[in-house]
Formats: sequence, structure tokens, C-alpha cells
Amino acid sequence: MIKNVIFDMGNVLLDFDPCTQLDAACQSEKAKEILIKELYGGEEWIQRDLGNISVDGLYNGVAARIPQEYHADLKKCIEIWHSFMIPLEGAKEFLQKVKNSGYKVFILSNASEDFYTYFTKHFDLDFFDGCVVSADIHIIKPDERIYRYLLGKYNLKAEECLFIDDREDNVKGAESIGIKGFLFRNNYDEIGRILNIDY
Repeated sequence: MIKNVIFDMGNVLLDFDPCTQLDAACQSEKAKEILIKELYGGEEWIQRDLGNISVDGLYNGVAARIPQEYHADLKKCIEIWHSFMIPLEGAKEFLQKVKNSGYKVFILSNASEDFYTYFTKHFDLDFFDGCVVSADIHIIKPDERIYRYLLGKYNLKAEECLFIDDREDNVKGAESIGIKGFLFRNNYDEIGRILNIDY
């Protein structure tokens, strides 16, 4: 029986679209092509989510690999990207329905400490029964240790949890320790049916 619903943050509650962010930051298509690979797809982005490097470390690491002519675009993108993190349509309403239906709700996110700046502009952390951010514990999904950490911190049973994420590898990571997983594709209605919530 599901008692706890664990939400990923990016593309489950908040929109995360690097292309939109790059459109606002970059002066050329070439800059977008380089930054989608070297910034969002680079090791430094992962290290930020792991809480291992600072914003300066992110910039310096990527800047060292790309031509100087793109450094200004890189800097702007790093400065503004999180301003585009806005709630997905229906996210707040769905969360409220889940909570009102008696389920406990949790956040489990791969994110840097910036999470606490942009997420709290749209959601009150006190609304949730718990929150685990990867940068705080230096573990990222789909490493099974992060799921075990959340279960242990909040004294939850895996078989009583539903985990919702937009990435298949993260869902499989949760399922590997006995948590029911759901691959999210803007389909709150399907989750509602699982939870017997009219949405």
C-alpha cells in the first residue's frame, strides 16, 4: 500500500529546459551547440549536483575547454539558468491533491545548493514531509544509496513509497531497492489513477 509519494524536482515539478535557457543567454547557434555539450553535459554539472564544486568551479572548468569567444555566453547562462525554473502546468494543484488525499510527500532531487534559491520561490519546503538534495549528501541518483538515505532519514518503508522521475535510470535505481517507480511524462492523471486520486 502506497503511503508516501517521492517527487523528483526537474521536469516533474519545475520545468528544466536547457534549450530555453541557452536561447536567452547565447549570441549564436554555435555557442548553444558548445554549451549544451560542455556545460549541461559536462562533468562539472554533475560535480555541482554532488556538492563538490562551487559556481566558480563550474565556470572555470567549462571555460578551460571552450574558446574564449564563448566565455561571456557561458557566464550569462550560469547566472540566469535557474530563473527559467518555473512550475510545470498543474504541478502545484497535483501536489495539493496528493497531500489532501492523505499521502506524505517528499522531494528527492539531483541538484546543487542553488535548489534552495530557485525551488523556494515557487514551493514552500514546509509543505513537504521531507526533502533530500544530492549536493547535501554528495550522492546522486541513480546511486541506490540516495534512495536508501531518504528511506532511512524519514523512517520510510520502500514498499510503501511511489517514486516519480522523468529519467528512466533514476526510476530503475529506486525500483532496485523495492520502491515502486513511475516514469513521468507530464502525466499527472496516470499518477492520480495509481493513487486513486481524481485529477
